[in-house]
Amino acid sequence: MKANMEIGNQDQPAFKILLSCPTGLSSSQVSVDFGQVYDRIPHPDVNLENSISEIWDQRVQKNASLFNGLKFRYGGYSFSGGAGTDQEPHVCLHLGLTDYRTFVGTNLNPLWERFLLPSEDDFRQCQHTSSPLGNGAVIETSDKKIIVLQRSKNVGEFPGHYVFPGGHPEPEEIGISSHDNRDDNSHQIMKEKLSQEMFDSITREVVEEIGVPADSLIYPKPGDSDQSRQHNEMETENRNL
Repeated sequence: MKANMEIGNQDQPAFKILLSCPTGLSSSQVSVDFGQVYDRIPHPDVNLENSISEIWDQRVQKNASLFNGLKFRYGGYSFSGGAGTDQEPHVCLHLGLTDYRTFVGTNLNPLWERFLLPSEDDFRQCQHTSSPLGNGAVIETSDKKIIVLQRSKNVGEFPGHYVFPGGHPEPEEIGISSHDNRDDNSHQIMKEKLSQEMFDSITREVVEEIGVPADSLIYPKPGDSDQSRQHNEMETENRNL
């Protein structure tokens, strides 16, 4: 399911809904295919590629608090089951590695459009961008209020904007720092950790940004809208948000 919105008189979409699961997904319905094949491909234009470092250096000079952390790179997804089948819905996220520096230098680059390829395929179109995987949560309080936060003026993207709590799943939280070769047993364990990190990460973000204890949060049960207190969603951060 896709939805486009226009900003002003521009024809560029404000966002694209890649997948809609109104009933929600449990952790058993989300898996991760992690590999180097989903990493960013450097742009053949050397000057454009060099602008990544130049822009990062300029940002750091203005804001020394910026930190270049490792991130998961969104490289697409596959979907199976659901309506019309006898299987429950299942989403497999295709993830590689990137970092915040490359995100700032590609997706947030003033020349961001030059990093895109003319293609209807999202993965191919964005193969030269960082496209880190993000997460966000809609938090409803016990008295039926929705929590919205104002971003600090001292951040690298959208300073001062109002947002829902969120951030990124973190590779280093589950011991990933590179695409190391692993044996079959450790590979399976890591796949399980990757899938769980998609859910654990948003809990950490909510606890850190709102200050509530984790045991006070109630995840909605898939398909049970009456108990919805927290909606967990994945998002890719695009330059044209």
